[in-house]
Amino acid sequence: MKLDFVTVDVFTDTQFAGNPLGVVLNAEGLTTQQMQSIAAEFNLAETTFVLPPKDPANTAQVRIFTPRAELPFAGHPNIGTAFVLARAGTSCGRPIAADRMVFEEKAGLVPITLLKDGTTISGARLASPQLLTVGNEIPVEMVASACEIAADEIETENHAPCIASCGVGFILAEVKNVRALAAAAPRIDVFRRDVVNQGVTGILIYTHVGTATSTSAPGCSRRSRAFPRTPPPAAPMLR
Repeated sequence: MKLDFVTVDVFTDTQFAGNPLGVVLNAEGLTTQQMQSIAAEFNLAETTFVLPPKDPANTAQVRIFTPRAELPFAGHPNIGTAFVLARAGTSCGRPIAADRMVFEEKAGLVPITLLKDGTTISGARLASPQLLTVGNEIPVEMVASACEIAADEIETENHAPCIASCGVGFILAEVKNVRALAAAAPRIDVFRRDVVNQGVTGILIYTHVGTATSTSAPGCSRRSRAFPRTPPPAAPMLR
């Protein structure tokens, strides 16, 4: 089988910056295991696989894989896939003429609006496939330990660390400043021991940096970092 694929850098206009993504354009016929193996071989943050939609009214069925697991939904893979398909002008052999796409994903339907600079496709904007849901609160100490920061660096005045989801669940926690955000680093042992048991994809920490007109971060009012969970190691083989 010959596969057509494209690699793109999302959330940037600079090559080799932003979030890398692989897009396999003709994934029909691949098994789930083959998709996972290809994603592992690419070893990018995520790889998407484009298949014909189950409902012809939609643009495509899109499956998203990290090098280790499939995701029901994720942001930058959708943006990058929409950009690639729009630039190509086709999806699974069907022409794309409208300014809107709909992807079928594990978490539901993902509506996407294409952005243009004149007549040139410059990006995309998406809506999550599910409404925001907020789940259990998570102990501050667990988040602090998992992110290797002090517990008093976590801000609880607005909300306690909690599980939140718009299609893929994360532990969401606010930290007090950009310094704490930059200093955070995932502790794999804590992720394997505690975070995996919460049934989430990882931890997302964020902080406020002013308003959308802030001179320190133009156009941005928050900064965030996401640490995906690391699956437990496979059981040892018996010989």
